[in-house]
Order: sequence, then C-alpha cells, then structure tokens
Amino acid sequence: MQIIDRLKAFRARMEEENMAAVIVPTADSHASEYLADYFKTRQWLSGFTGSAGTLVVGREEAALFTDGRYFIQAEKQLAGTGIALMRMGVEGVPSVEEYVAGIAKPGESCGVDFSVISSHFAADTSDTLASRDIALRDTGDWFTELWTDRPAMPEDPVYLLEEKYTGMGVSAKLRRIREAMEKAGADMHLTNVLDEIAWMLNVRGNDVHCTPVVMSYLLVGKESAIWFVDTKKVSEAVQDQLFGEGVYLREYSEIQSALESIEPGTSVMIDGRKLTANLCAALADTNIIQHENPAFRIKAVKNDVELENLRQAHIKDGLAVTRLMYWLKKNAGKVEMDELSVDEKLLSLRAQQEHFISPSFDTICAYRANAAMMHYRATPESHAKIEAKDLLLIDSGAQYLEGTTDITRTFAMGEVAQVQKEHFTAVVCGMLNLQCAKFLHGCTGIGLDILARGPMWDMGIDYRCGTGHGVGYLLSVHEGPNAFRWYKSPTRNEDTVLDAGMVTTDEPGVYIEGSHGIRIENELVCRQLENNEYGQFMGFEAITCAPIDLDAVIPEQMTKRQRQCLNSYHAFVCEKLEPLMADDDERAWLRHATRAI
Repeated sequence: MQIIDRLKAFRARMEEENMAAVIVPTADSHASEYLADYFKTRQWLSGFTGSAGTLVVGREEAALFTDGRYFIQAEKQLAGTGIALMRMGVEGVPSVEEYVAGIAKPGESCGVDFSVISSHFAADTSDTLASRDIALRDTGDWFTELWTDRPAMPEDPVYLLEEKYTGMGVSAKLRRIREAMEKAGADMHLTNVLDEIAWMLNVRGNDVHCTPVVMSYLLVGKESAIWFVDTKKVSEAVQDQLFGEGVYLREYSEIQSALESIEPGTSVMIDGRKLTANLCAALADTNIIQHENPAFRIKAVKNDVELENLRQAHIKDGLAVTRLMYWLKKNAGKVEMDELSVDEKLLSLRAQQEHFISPSFDTICAYRANAAMMHYRATPESHAKIEAKDLLLIDSGAQYLEGTTDITRTFAMGEVAQVQKEHFTAVVCGMLNLQCAKFLHGCTGIGLDILARGPMWDMGIDYRCGTGHGVGYLLSVHEGPNAFRWYKSPTRNEDTVLDAGMVTTDEPGVYIEGSHGIRIENELVCRQLENNEYGQFMGFEAITCAPIDLDAVIPEQMTKRQRQCLNSYHAFVCEKLEPLMADDDERAWLRHATRAI
C-alpha cells in the first residue's frame, strides 16, 4: 500500500504539471552506477531495490524496465504495486520510448528530471518522442516535496590518498588531462563523474555506499582547476594541499551559475553521454567540444605502483575469504548459520585485515535457489538457513588503501547433486579458459568472451550478464571501458582493446531459477607476453587469491589444459596464503583445498 500511495501522490503532481507520463531513471547528477541515498528516487517510488532500472509512470499504469540480472528480484518486489515488469532484452518487450508512446497521446508531454539524465539521453529521447508528436519536458526534482523523509546529501569528510598508493601526483594527472584538452582544442574540461574526479585529485570520501567518492564537479582549465564540492567536508589541510596543485574550491551548489558565467565562445570539452542535460544547457553560450572524458581510459590502465598495491590487497582479501571457506567447511551442519550470519562472519574476517575500509558492494550471500537471483540480497525479513548440503554462492569485495577487490566463490556445503557439479565444473572451465588465454594485442572483450561462455553454451545454457568488468583502484568496483561481453551494447565499450595494466573480472556463471546459482570470479591483470613477427602477444595474471572448491569439481569433465591451469592457480594460492594461515590445522586444510587434480 505504501508504494500505491506514493504513486497516487506522484500522479497528482503529474496532473498539476499536465504530464501524460514521467520517466524516473536510476540516476544521480554524476552518471553513477551506485547512488547516494538522496538520489534513490526510483527505488523509493517503486519499491524495487536493484541497482539498475527505469520506472515509467503514466496516468493509469506504470512499468519498470530492468535487465536479466534482476528479473526474479523485480517480479517479487513489484508484486501488488500495480507496476508491470518489463524484461529488457526479451523478445517482444518494448523500449522505454515505445512504452511512453503507447500511453501518451500525440500533443501530450512526457517528463523527466534533466538534472539526473545525460544531455545525450535527453536529446535522443526527445527526438524519438517528437517523432510521435510527444514533447519531452524537464520536471526538475519533485521528490524533495513528495519524499518527506528524504535522506540528506552526504556530509562525510574528504581525505587525500598518498602517492605511495596512487603512483602519480595530482599535477601529473592534470597534466595528462590538459594534453588531451590541447589535442581536442579545448580551453576547459568539465566532468561530473565522481570516480574520474576522485582519481584526478587523489581524493576519496564516503558519499556513496561502498564507493569512496565525493559528490562534486571539476572544471579543468589550462593553468588551474576548480573543484565544486561541499567545502565543509574538506579540511584546511586538504584544501591547502590541493591549492598547491593549482586546484581551487567552490561550493557544490555554485556549479550552474559558474558555467553560465563562462565567457561566451570559450571551448569546453564535455562528454554528453555523462554530463547532465541541465549543465549542458548552462554551457549554451560556449563552444562545446563533445569528447570522451580523458580520465575514463587513463585510469583504467593501472600503473606499476597501483598494480603492486592491488596484488597485496588481493592477498589480504583472499586470506579473509579463505578463512571463511575453512570455517564453513569445518562448521557446516555443526554450527547454526544463515545467509546473514555468514555475511557478517566474512565482514569480520575482512575487518581484521590492515587498511580495510569497507565492502566494495553489498555482499551477495545466497544459498541454494536464492543464488539463482544474480543480485540477491539477504535481509532480516527474508534469508535462508544454511545446511550441510547443496551450494552457497558468495559474491563480495572490499575497499583497502591498496585497492578494490571483487571475488565470487561458490561452496559445496555437503552433498551436491550431480547436475549441479556438472554446472559447477563448466563454470570453472569457462573461468579458466579466459584466465589462461593468450591473444594478440588488439583483441577486445567481445573477441574473448566465448572462451568463458563456451562451456555453458555447449550445455545449451547461458547467463544473462557480461562475463567481466573493469575494477577501479579504491574507487568503483565496476569501471570501464574494459569488459568481457559477447555482444556490443550501445551504452558500453566492449570493443575496447585490452591493454597491459587493465584489471578485469572473469566471472562466468550458471543460474537455474528455483534450484541453484553458481559463479566463480577472479580478477585478471592484462599483461604483455612475447613480441614477434606476428605482433604483441598478451595474457592475463590472476591476482585474486583464494581456493576454488574442489569438492564440487568433476576432474573428468575438464581438459588436461584446464586441470593444469587450475593446479597452477592453486599452487599460487597456497604459496601466498600458507605462511599467513593461523595454525597447523589451517595450513594442512589449505594444502588439501589447493591440491593438484
């Protein structure tokens, strides 16, 4: 009833504004994947808690569009709200624009908040709807009035990340941005993207759950830069250090007026796929140069300092996950446990590690059928007891000063059905196929994805998501442009060439609704191998450091090369972790868990 009442109030506002439909995206003012609580308007209005989805509210009907990761979750959470689920990517499901055109009549208007959508989205949607004689209008933010207990904008303090972690100072990073500006013929560069700003300024914060970024905008000029941020969050010491790097501070709320006061004719480089429509409009008198934000690709290639720190982060993180695995194997069926208590146990083990900051996303601890929901989240109201049988999937990660981690392991808690072992082994084989790949420079994620997906396709099954994504350095756990995916998405960069220093996850899976879910995930660093008359060969270094559960593996289902790859990986895990185990029992168990097959 709460969602129904909210929709009723929202529709009353639509009536006042003469809107036939309103689009409510999952978005903030910074093109973020994960949102600060203040911006979770779609979640508040629909009740759907997934991290991706677009809500369209009409006068009489409403629909939520989301992808395959969330079909099961969304169906449950939307039940009884009157909001229809639109399964994106499924044949016969309309696009958002097609749906709007079906519920709005020619001559009517569709609204959206221009402060949280990109200028490209606004232009493309406006053009599409205009072809049906439907106008796209800026609603502004209605939620401050409707959402009476709306969370405040975050106010946590900012801190600087030392160069021993970043490997590059602020001036050096801004110099690289200015080189890109000069090449593009730009006088200024404006970005609203939080992880790019954090990377350029070597600042971190706590403004987004599990993602240590700071709500802000950055305007880079030829000689100096202006950081638009809530200055109460920035200490004098941090301000002074940034001032020494040529970075001046202004209030977060001043961005619009500052852009409107830029001298007409000034060339400003922006990425219209990310900069919000309202800020793009504020630059109307300038010469806008559409260009991918330079930091996007620069930060994707980790420098040697970052890579060495990441290796250390993964050893610490792998130790925590391995100790959890040991505890699970030792206590299954003897100690009462459930999805929530195991999540808490893993968090406590991570918290023991030096320089641990927080999880890098909300842990997915999913037992049996719950694991078939890719982005399942156990709650006090709904969670499963874990028994000494079947499969437990844990997808988790952490933020350390040494970097960001993302790891998934699926554990056999006891007896496991034969078909589940077959699926488990197929996932392990796919993960190893990609991890041990050798390829020529110039390959992209699209070119390599089938190596991981192939064992599942051979069984006539698939997983409705990409195989892997880039990972930031003490930033977002999901970072572009590098990724593994078998098809080209209009909003992603799967055609990005994999360069040395890029860190990408390798995480194929099997998800059988009502039965089980399996995922195995390692992070891979792209590395140069030999260079000869055929070109530059490339390969991957696995930096994730935790055992893969051999209790669910069928060795006979694996090729000789796949077994060799698994044995080599487990030898690496044992070498790194055995000296760190607590006692002889743990060490003996680790040697068994990483035994050669």
